[in-house]
Formats: sequence, structure tokens, C-alpha cells
Amino acid sequence: MVADFAELRRKMVDNQIRTVDVTDLSVLEAFLIVPREDFIPQERKALSYLDSDIVICPAQGGLPACYLMGPASLAKLLQLAAVKPSDIVLDIGANSGYCAALLSKIAGSVIALEGNKTLSEQAAEILERNQCDNVVVVHGPLEQGYAAEGPYDVIFIEGSVDFIPEAIFDQMKEGGRLVVVEGHGNAGVARIYIKEDEIISARRAFNLAVKRLPGFLKTPDFVF
Repeated sequence: MVADFAELRRKMVDNQIRTVDVTDLSVLEAFLIVPREDFIPQERKALSYLDSDIVICPAQGGLPACYLMGPASLAKLLQLAAVKPSDIVLDIGANSGYCAALLSKIAGSVIALEGNKTLSEQAAEILERNQCDNVVVVHGPLEQGYAAEGPYDVIFIEGSVDFIPEAIFDQMKEGGRLVVVEGHGNAGVARIYIKEDEIISARRAFNLAVKRLPGFLKTPDFVF
């Protein structure tokens, strides 16, 4: 039996995303349009519309596993970012490109930064196939951001972090926003940082548990 992915997308929006108070029409429309299944490995496509994190690339060769964030969590964070059609967005930790594809429907242009070279190549291919012409995929260290195309109206970090490097704050445009989850598990908190008059302030938005993002984790202190 062939899955009706269009119907599953509609149910995802109605039963998962709307129920967590996501009301922004541009965000809802993006989730209805973008085929989530295209960004998921063939062997896991049947799981595409579950409201859970999905392994995109398993841990291997010393590299950690990469996950596609669950739809409800991702939608809440995108709504928090309040992306406008004129915005230039830096998407950090782009994985296979799903979030960048969503952003392509609501932003002016998107720089999708991925630290895993294989994943960045896959993302570029999938995004091109889906005609996301306003997205450019770049490969590089996530914790450095991508200053070459900055500053940005919105910086969106796809995963939870222990800290945010100063280099990334430096890439915020005046009036820009940075959306991130700080802390892990049930202690995770979604925050939005706003730059006004060269001063960056933070606001706590809601609790949220998402997978950790490599490159933003503190190394445990050595204890005798």
C-alpha cells in the first residue's frame, strides 16, 4: 500500500502543529507544501509524519548522529522566529535541508549551514529537486556560523546548545533575531535573542526538548 503523503502532511499540520498553538499562516502553509518525506532516508520514509525526531545520519566514524527535528517542535521555533518575506536567514545545522526548505517558503533567502559534508551534499541535491531556488547550502563548522553572507535578519539554530559562540552573535543584523534551544532534555528552554541599538537581549519563550547540536556542547571539566 502506497502512503498518501499529502494527506499525512495535512494531518501533521492539523493534529500535531496546530495543537501546540502554532497559528502563523505562513508557517502552517510551509509545512503543508514541503514534502517532509523527501528529506528522510528511504528506509525511514514510513516514519516521515510521526511527531518525533528522525535519524537522518547514524553515528559513524567518530561523528555523532544527525536528526530531523519533530514537526511540532520545529514549527514552534519557526513561529518564534517571526520570519518575514524580506528576511535573510542563516540556518545552522541544516541536516538534509528540511528546515531550510520550510524557510525558503517564508523568507527572502536562506543560507543552510551543515557540518557533515555528505549531508550538505544531499541537502543541496534535495533542495534543488524541490526547486528551493532561494536556498544556498554551505559546508563548514557550525559554531563559526557563515559570516561571508552576513549579517542576517534571522539566525535559526537547529538543535539544543550549551552556549552560543560570540562569532554567531556578531552575524546578527540590527533588529535581527536568533532562535535557539538552550539546555537539554526537559531542562531545554527556547529563547529568542534580539539585537537593538547594538545591544543583544534574550527572552525566554517556552520549554522544549530537542536533540543536541554538535559543536555547541561544553567539554566536561577534568576532575581528579
